[in-house]
Amino acid sequence: MGIRSILVAILGVAVAGGSAYGAREYLNGSRALAAADQTAQLVSVIVAGRDIPFGQTIQPQMLQIMSWPREALPIGAITDIDMLVPKPGLPPRRAKMAMAQGELILAAKVSEFGEKVTIVQSLGPNSRAMAIKVEAETGVGGFVTPGDSVDILLTQGRDNDLRAVTILQNVRVLGVDQESDQQSDQVEVARTVTVEVSPEESQKLALAQKAGTLSLSLRTLDNVIDAPLDSIRLSDLLREKSPVEEAVVTTTIRVRRANTVAIEEVE
Repeated sequence: MGIRSILVAILGVAVAGGSAYGAREYLNGSRALAAADQTAQLVSVIVAGRDIPFGQTIQPQMLQIMSWPREALPIGAITDIDMLVPKPGLPPRRAKMAMAQGELILAAKVSEFGEKVTIVQSLGPNSRAMAIKVEAETGVGGFVTPGDSVDILLTQGRDNDLRAVTILQNVRVLGVDQESDQQSDQVEVARTVTVEVSPEESQKLALAQKAGTLSLSLRTLDNVIDAPLDSIRLSDLLREKSPVEEAVVTTTIRVRRANTVAIEEVE
């Protein structure tokens, strides 16, 4: 009787131990499967480890690898660092546009290996790059930088026939002198400003530079709806009265009705 009890106890312990081992292995397997599923939902991508200016050679120390949701991966995202860094002795790839730190690197943002990068590659469809001469007083004192948007004004005529007109609105600045880096915040007085225009606008600029003096007006970052602007003549400024809105003169009339007094204002 004692031996039977001992055998039953041993069998019970063995069954319990086997069940516990099986359950632990099942949990470990489930945990590994969950981790595999979670990993499958992510993909390694290449991002900028620091700010990369336009035209900069892509170098390994500028890059970082991070996980990205596979379902949110945009078209053209680079997932293999060998696609960016050349093999020894081969020409590099360059940034076709400025990229900020942490920004996902897309194939459209970098050149091919050994491809030359110029300002032409930053132009939009059917656009032209055209340079105009400016000075300190016509170039917003040097505060215009690549990437800004400006209006272009023409001042033309002499004496009482002097007039100014806005010939182009919301024009993107591509470069200032020889600088085309949009990340540059250096303020300097420029001699030329290169802008992005359409073929028709380039013709207007060519004529305007011969007709008079061009000035830039730096635009706000807010989205503003442009509207046609009339030209302003010198005679419009030389008025007898200063340009202050005239106050509306009103007359107060008190009207008695029964036991109440009503106050009415009449212009």
